[in-house]
Amino acid sequence: MTPTPVLSIVVVSFNTRADLHNCLASLQAAALTLAHEIVVVDNASGDGSAAMVRERWPAVGVVDAGGNLGFAAANNIGIRASTGPYVLLLNSDTIVGAGALETITARLAAEPDAAAAGPRIVDGNGRAELSFGRMISPCAELRQKILVRLHDRGVGPVARHVEHLTRTRQDVDWVSGACLLVRRTDALAAGLLDERYFLYGEDVDFCAGLRGLGKRILFEPEAEIVHLRGRARATRPAASEQAYRRAHLAFYAKHHPAWYPWLRLYLRMRGKLPAAPSS
Repeated sequence: MTPTPVLSIVVVSFNTRADLHNCLASLQAAALTLAHEIVVVDNASGDGSAAMVRERWPAVGVVDAGGNLGFAAANNIGIRASTGPYVLLLNSDTIVGAGALETITARLAAEPDAAAAGPRIVDGNGRAELSFGRMISPCAELRQKILVRLHDRGVGPVARHVEHLTRTRQDVDWVSGACLLVRRTDALAAGLLDERYFLYGEDVDFCAGLRGLGKRILFEPEAEIVHLRGRARATRPAASEQAYRRAHLAFYAKHHPAWYPWLRLYLRMRGKLPAAPSS
């Protein structure tokens, strides 16, 4: 008899067949001690991702989204299709090591006033990613972007600062949707992810909704995963840029409406105001 899952792992895929296979292989190799289920939601991939999962990973559930619905909507489908009290939203371009998911689930379970938790995330070279932060606002966004860019360029003091931050257990305003663990009850109470965000921004917005319930967001550095970030942007840079700009505008319209017209003006002046999405 299959045990009732404690952890539901939701992986959204859109033309990420090779990365998806490697992600699922890492989950198998991690030999999770938690009773769990894995649900892959396929956003109408044209590369055979769904067929590959059904053939190579028969224990993994596959849900066909019926179209490219975006990251937020597809994750919501996965959440609704799963049953565990803890739900992990996991990017298909991640590699999960042994013990990471047990560690982060145990941390969240031990903190009943917390709704979500994120692990330490590193890139393929083991360099830390600044995968959490303060609630996005003009000042906080500028600070985050400066830190990320200087860190990416290998500026010594900044790199050491980021290393320290990502080694420190702390409460944060948001954690990256590349690997985000949430209590199902809190996810449902927050209304799941806002499907106005096709790609980008949905994780910060979701965490804001969870904090609106009076709950905490945890960063747990003892759990670590690898994120091979930038794959989608590298294959479809123009589409990814448009999606990012639309999400940026949607976020400010919702959370900082006074700043929204100024952001539109700024983007228009730079020639980066996104076109309206095609229906």
